[in-house]
Amino acid sequence: MRSFQLAPSLLSCDFTRLGEELAAIDAAGATYAHIDVMDGAFVPNISFGLPILAAARRASSLFLDVHLMIQAPERYLEDFVHAGADGITVHVEATPHVHRAVQVIKSLGKRVGVTLNPGTPLEAIRPVLADVDLVLIMSVNPGFGGQRFIESSLERVRTVRAWLDALGSSAELEVDGGVSPHNARALVEAGATVLVAGSSVFGPDGPEAGVRRLRESVL
Repeated sequence: MRSFQLAPSLLSCDFTRLGEELAAIDAAGATYAHIDVMDGAFVPNISFGLPILAAARRASSLFLDVHLMIQAPERYLEDFVHAGADGITVHVEATPHVHRAVQVIKSLGKRVGVTLNPGTPLEAIRPVLADVDLVLIMSVNPGFGGQRFIESSLERVRTVRAWLDALGSSAELEVDGGVSPHNARALVEAGATVLVAGSSVFGPDGPEAGVRRLRESVL
């Protein structure tokens, strides 16, 4: 079984207890905290931005995995780095200059990721595949938490895993959307190395239990 990391999505946490929620997932063994930034234009929802990221940075030493679901993300890359991002992932659909955005993130010394919507052909990421540290496969249409997993995403994970292996790339292969104990093992077997999970972590019995259930479902 391939080793994997968990990246709980703060979109589903209790923001009145942000510091405590971060401490809880850290104590439970999560590697990353996933931060979904939405602008209400690229996706049909508005989440949060730089102030919440900066607050998370002050509250935690976890790796802050920032997923920008915003139009023209290159406008704000330096701002997100200054606010505390450890890694930034951009959508190929959000900018005609994805290669430039990738190079800017690299020049800022941060982990660089690329992603695409479930309806976008995987070929869209191939021009930058050798340049990134992470590929994110969206397994729901981005914009809202708690959506049902799109089953065809498993084959997309397998395809990108084969591409990365053919390149000899050490890039992480991340999956975001509908990840739960019911599909986590299949995703890791398909080649995923990072699982993003929101509602299945931040449930009524607390994030420690959510992280434990996800880990146990794979092991």
